[in-house]
Amino acid sequence: METLSDNELMQNVQNGDIDKMGLLYERHNRHLYRFLYNMTRQKELSEDLVQNIFMRMLRYHDGFRGHGEFRTWMYRVARNMVYDHFKKADKTPAHTDVSAYETRIEGDHHADSGIVKAEELRLLESAMEMLSIENRELLVLCRYQELKYSEIATILNITEGAVKVRIHRALSQLKNNYLRIDN
Repeated sequence: METLSDNELMQNVQNGDIDKMGLLYERHNRHLYRFLYNMTRQKELSEDLVQNIFMRMLRYHDGFRGHGEFRTWMYRVARNMVYDHFKKADKTPAHTDVSAYETRIEGDHHADSGIVKAEELRLLESAMEMLSIENRELLVLCRYQELKYSEIATILNITEGAVKVRIHRALSQLKNNYLRIDN
């Protein structure tokens, strides 16, 4: 049997085959959870938001036009729900835990490399905490979720050039934060 693309599955949902939303859930729930957890730092809330996002996508399936990628539309819905949640709760998201991404930091194989890596992760996490929610979101989408600039541009409803500039600025701010903490 031929595997359907995400867009084709969503078109089937729009045509009344709501069971296809289950396949989309299976494909994307872990990535979506990681994004939400990095934004909220709350396990149960992130799990609830994943469920609510898929319910919202099912309820408002006509909002998916099929011109872009499903994944981009999904992250836009997720982003809106995160912001809605924090507006209602009158809170800002907690810090981003980068320890889940420790494999991204290369270390040597010396005995003390684990200690050095742990310290680098702690400093990076602290530097991420100091970023605005907008800059943190950009870096999570780009570096941790590995979305393309064009996808991020669609999610944020800005140009790809603006995404590049904002990511550059966010990385610069992250570097400054990191160096400030490290000294």
